[in-house]
Amino acid sequence: MTIGIGGVSPQQALEGLKNMTQGVEPIALSEYEARIAKAQLIMQQQGIDAVYLNAGTNLYYFTGTRWYASERLVGAILPATGKVQYIAPAFELDTLQGFMVVKGEVNTWLEDESPYVLVAKTLEYMGLDITRAKLAIDESTSYFISNGIAKAAPQLTLVDAKTVTAGCRMIKSSTELALIQQAMNMTLEVHKAAASILHEGITTDEVTAFIDAAHRKVGAARGSYFCIVLFGEDTAYPHGVKSPKALSQNDTVLIDTGCQLEGYNSDITRTYVFGTPSARQRELWQLEQQAQLAAFNIAKVDLPCGDVDTAARQVLEQAGFGPGYAVPGLPHRTGHGIGLDIHEWPYLVTSDRTPLATGMCFSNEPMLCVPGEFGIRHEDHFYMTAEGAKWFTLPAKSIDDPFYLG
Repeated sequence: MTIGIGGVSPQQALEGLKNMTQGVEPIALSEYEARIAKAQLIMQQQGIDAVYLNAGTNLYYFTGTRWYASERLVGAILPATGKVQYIAPAFELDTLQGFMVVKGEVNTWLEDESPYVLVAKTLEYMGLDITRAKLAIDESTSYFISNGIAKAAPQLTLVDAKTVTAGCRMIKSSTELALIQQAMNMTLEVHKAAASILHEGITTDEVTAFIDAAHRKVGAARGSYFCIVLFGEDTAYPHGVKSPKALSQNDTVLIDTGCQLEGYNSDITRTYVFGTPSARQRELWQLEQQAQLAAFNIAKVDLPCGDVDTAARQVLEQAGFGPGYAVPGLPHRTGHGIGLDIHEWPYLVTSDRTPLATGMCFSNEPMLCVPGEFGIRHEDHFYMTAEGAKWFTLPAKSIDDPFYLG
């Protein structure tokens, strides 16, 4: 049996975990203020008068206000100069103020009033001429909101806010890196615990439930942010199948999961074998690791993101897989940015020519998919430094020891 795989009861595995969040430092008010200052500088350089930040991760990133998007408009207007103005339903005023870190005036609308008209009025209240102003819309904003604003203020010029939001969020601070690092550490311990409870006949639902409980035990208050558990041939399909099979002897096991810490995500995949790996499983496991390491080793500041994807893909193509995004081979990008969103800019995909920069964070997961057999995905994340890429978590040691237990 592979090291650390099977033989432990779920209760014993949970008892072996401890809370790992002691001493975690949340984002300070001063950092939110610095983010706003950076955004305002970008806006001034690009001739953007204000940015609308919808409820969600962009609102949280710039103001510390955690609020989830719904059918009611809740957001903030960040001007190129001056203070943030919030927009919210009147009945949510007291609740919203309790969540605000960056304080600001809250402009409210009643249920029978138009929040879109209120956005236009708030821009005028802030001193902007809406017949000439350029309002950038947070790219995660639902169409009904952007369309509502456009109809309420047809003279207003609406543009994409991605250059501002992504321009700030792509580069992580030391505090952000520390939060992501600890979230990754937590999920890696959960992975080890999950591997230890496997037994023939266990279902993917049982493993998923255990992983959620384990994430809570290590300190993730909301448990798993997501979880993919696959066995056998099902592992050839990156995001799973409709009716996943139970575990059989000598199955390939693929588990991809993560949690959140102060809103920042972890995301780790481990692939190994329950039982005795075949020569084919060993061969493809090692090939996948070569592709992952090729991506990591080439990553240097100023290199286009797409070149990292190419480096991993070439390893697989030279072994006869692909070409390109064809299967059997690597059908998806090699990696994605990570932070407050599990997938965020930029991306390690051939078409993304964004230069790598210090502080960027990425998944490294050039999955090898062989439909009809199995799939192998090694996923760890790295962040960019002036000297090159640095791992958050070390890649798996071997197919026999995926967690450095031996």
